Amino acid sequence: MLLAPVMSAPTSTSRVEPPAEVSLLRPRMPELDTLRGVAVLLVLFFHGFGFEFGTQGLHGIPKLFVAATLPGWAGVNLFFVLSGFLITGILLDTRDRPDYFRRFYYRRALRILPIYYAVLIALAAFSRTGLISRPASWSFLGLSAIYLANMTELFGVPMQYGVLWTLAIEEHFYLIWPTAVRALSRKMVAIAGLAIFALCAVLRDYYCLKGYDAGHGYTWLYADGLALGAILAAIARGAWGTRTAMKTIMALLLAGSLAMFALGAPGIFLASHRIGMVLRPTVLNLFFAAVVMLFLLIGTSRWKWLVNRPLLKFFGEISYGVYLIHMLMFDIVDRWMPASVSSLANTHWRFEFMLLHFFFGAGLTIVVAYLSRRHFEEFFLRLKN
Repeated sequence: MLLAPVMSAPTSTSRVEPPAEVSLLRPRMPELDTLRGVAVLLVLFFHGFGFEFGTQGLHGIPKLFVAATLPGWAGVNLFFVLSGFLITGILLDTRDRPDYFRRFYYRRALRILPIYYAVLIALAAFSRTGLISRPASWSFLGLSAIYLANMTELFGVPMQYGVLWTLAIEEHFYLIWPTAVRALSRKMVAIAGLAIFALCAVLRDYYCLKGYDAGHGYTWLYADGLALGAILAAIARGAWGTRTAMKTIMALLLAGSLAMFALGAPGIFLASHRIGMVLRPTVLNLFFAAVVMLFLLIGTSRWKWLVNRPLLKFFGEISYGVYLIHMLMFDIVDRWMPASVSSLANTHWRFEFMLLHFFFGAGLTIVVAYLSRRHFEEFFLRLKN
């Protein structure tokens, strides 16, 4: 049996090796599942409270609670930054494979398309059988089926299921970005991402100057979150991918977002204000990019338990389904909630009605999303390999 050598005090000729640095990038980064769970809960609470009802008629703590859900729409920006970071990372790590394109699109299709088209079918069926009151025209469904849900109004078709606009932007990213990553160096990928990040803000400003709707979810106006995530993915795989450098980058991102917010406040979060329309997405994307870096740093430290929360990771695992179906589930609750309960919405029991409405809507969403993930989506996910 070999015995461990006796450790002696270091001398001038001996060297104590520092502990190996834990890589921020790993095949599995559970802290980002936690962050994905945070993002989807922000959106769920926003649509369940602030978006659906607003704060009118509320006072005290109930009003503060509902008001706190109003910024939940920003969860979409967090999703964009996360997606840009993760997808670009996958593309950079696999771009030398001979099956680069086939592997990426095959795996993306298996992850995204089954439940996406299932929701479109459900939307068509539910709206025509009276299960929900929401309209869903064949024109809207057809455009959504080819990932033009964020551009339907260009074709004279109103937006009829709001959550699909973000999926359209992501799909446009998936269609174009793999070719760019394959053709460019890692450094040029970061530069291309920076150009897109800046161009989106410029175009939003141009729309404001021309009197167009700069808040519309067109891809060329809101791809900057994906681009910023892509920049981070490229940087993290280069010489600046150390913990020390990432801490500096995180601090710069956070300082940039806070500085822009301070300079633009209060107009930066007013949709009617030019500076708000132009810089609000930029501020949020910079902030959430810093949050992604923070979670990666904590997730590879002794404090990783702070960002590896089982409940939030559960929501992160089912986040795609929750995001796609939650408004549909709230529609079902709106349509079928008993009149005796609905009548409370216009009384002093208004907040209690909101809580009950959210309990049924969010509960139905979670159950359906979980069952879909386990018994429908999982079948296709097993085909990835």
